[in-house]
Amino acid sequence: MTGRSRYPQELRERAVRMVLEHRGEHPSEWAAISSIATKLGVHRETVRLWVRRDQIDNGERAGLTTEERERLRQLERENRELRRANEILKSASVFFATELDGRRPR
Repeated sequence: MTGRSRYPQELRERAVRMVLEHRGEHPSEWAAISSIATKLGVHRETVRLWVRRDQIDNGERAGLTTEERERLRQLERENRELRRANEILKSASVFFATELDGRRPR
């Protein structure tokens, strides 16, 4: 994940590993998540999201992997920058075209 995360990567990995290891000891996956989250002092929904992200990254669940999500963000950022540059070039083109047009009254 990103460096701006509230929790260290080791804690995330440990929580996911513990949920997967102890899932069979609980009546549901949510019960296992709740138990592990309480023991680690992390909100249950946070642990649930970590488990879902791990399942997606491992191909067990449909969705964009972490790498695909990061690549998509990069492409969207690049697309915004290119659109902005294109608008600047269009404006400059119009400006210089009107400046060079000899028919324009001064």
